Amino acid sequence: MTGGGPPRTTTVSAWRPSVPGIAEVFHAHFTEHAYPTHTHDTWALMILNDGAVDFACDRHRHGVTGSDTVVLLPPGVPHDGRTVTASGFRKRVLYLDAGVLPEGLTGRAVDGPVFEDELLRHRIHQLHTALGHPGDVFEAESRLSFIRERLRRHLAGLPLPLVPGREANRMAAALRDLLDSRIPSGLSLREAAAVLHAHPTHLIRCFKQTYGLPPHAYLTGRRIERARRLLLDGRRPVEVAASVGFHDQAHLHRHFTRHVGTTPARYAATRGRASR
Repeated sequence: MTGGGPPRTTTVSAWRPSVPGIAEVFHAHFTEHAYPTHTHDTWALMILNDGAVDFACDRHRHGVTGSDTVVLLPPGVPHDGRTVTASGFRKRVLYLDAGVLPEGLTGRAVDGPVFEDELLRHRIHQLHTALGHPGDVFEAESRLSFIRERLRRHLAGLPLPLVPGREANRMAAALRDLLDSRIPSGLSLREAAAVLHAHPTHLIRCFKQTYGLPPHAYLTGRRIERARRLLLDGRRPVEVAASVGFHDQAHLHRHFTRHVGTTPARYAATRGRASR
């Protein structure tokens, strides 16, 4: 046993989510690690939970610290990475398919791979949270769409688009009708955009401007409404989860508790008490 300094720690978690555009999710904690120079065939989108990282992208070195920092490394460009302090760093990385961003933006990403953008960092954090739950694919798709748009505008230096009021209301109403018709089965963001002939981020922005919440939250709320009725009719939570569109009973349990303040089983147990 050696003395002095904290012990070496390596913790890694990786998976492939069922979300179009995301090739891999990678979470890691390193206290002593140095990546050799290498390339990816994907875009690597990284945020730090804590600590600091030093890396080179196309032989230009960069230092990253702080909770508001976002790093974007383009496909095919050599880069490395190493720990800076004895406590190391914790990072979360999304490996995005090469087609998620235009190939023509590669040079801009090489010149400026680090963004100080609190909102972008927060949206990436929200996406990681959604990716931790298999049933939240629609939410993950929605969050990725906004991240993709913001990255493109960072690299191209473009302003955020405005949403016309009347057109936003019309588009939002059309999406609400579509969601209401697909409560149990659901739909992907790509499918909704194709049906309504709209860009995904434009569609989400219109909906939130009109109704005050994003479409994935609206769909979840409608499913909870149906679940409440079925539970009070005497259906078991495991049956209810499948019939209203949740991934499984755990998925229902998580959202139901957040919306109603109690678990589905406890809610169902209240059935008939008022008449006793």
